Amino acid sequence: MKLVILSGLSGSGKSIALHTLEDLGFYCIDNLPIFLLEDLVQGLDKALDEAFANTAVGVDARSNPDALQRLPELVRSAQSSGIDCQMLFLETDTDTLIRRFSETRRKHPLTRGDRSLREAIALEQTLLEPIRRSADVLIDTTQTNVHELRDRVRGWLVGSTSPKVSILLKSFGFKHGVPQDVDFVFDVRCLPNPHWQPELRVLSGLDPQVAQFLEASPAVLSMRDDLTRFFERWIPLFETDGRSYLTIAIGCTGGQHRSVYMTEALSRHFEALGHKVMVRHRELS
Repeated sequence: MKLVILSGLSGSGKSIALHTLEDLGFYCIDNLPIFLLEDLVQGLDKALDEAFANTAVGVDARSNPDALQRLPELVRSAQSSGIDCQMLFLETDTDTLIRRFSETRRKHPLTRGDRSLREAIALEQTLLEPIRRSADVLIDTTQTNVHELRDRVRGWLVGSTSPKVSILLKSFGFKHGVPQDVDFVFDVRCLPNPHWQPELRVLSGLDPQVAQFLEASPAVLSMRDDLTRFFERWIPLFETDGRSYLTIAIGCTGGQHRSVYMTEALSRHFEALGHKVMVRHRELS
């Protein structure tokens, strides 16, 4: 059982960090009042549902000041119960926070009629200081952009290796229209068409007879190899950029033979590389 408690100054990137944890498979709870944290820890200790095996909680300065002072004690209590509990704290210098609030036009949670933004930031820094001192990891986001922050959170949690992107492969027929919700579209209509072989016409690219027919063509093997090399080169860059999903559509005329075969071939290749792969054959369904 792993519990990450995420805190930090408003405007320092807590939402981005929490979304990154969610992408890494954490069950995330934002703005949990600290008085509920003890109940959560007890519940996690007894939980049998794997969905809560990795949980992250966002905590901010709106909790009662006395409760904020107790947070380090609650963390130690969680650790003593066998939960791998760690605290991550994000901070940013005051001038940068003021600029960010000005750009986004968001209201600081501690501002009010008689308290300026700068005063609200100073108050928040004071309230969160006990958490900052006890944090296992401190990240200064003053000079950090969105992508760099995601990389730093991932690096802290799972090491420097980016998580592998999930790939959705779709076969389709151009005569029925091109899918709109895709990142890449490839046209395999230039390849030999099994439709013109009477014994193959009623089959699909899922059948071994069709695969044998297509693999007898050097052009089919060349296109298959070119596509795998293309994605072997570029998928790591998408992963480094923080992409979680990639959708690839392969089209032939009717979406029955060539596109289905090529989609299945790419699926086997990506799975062998350790990717999570989903396959959809639009026209066969």
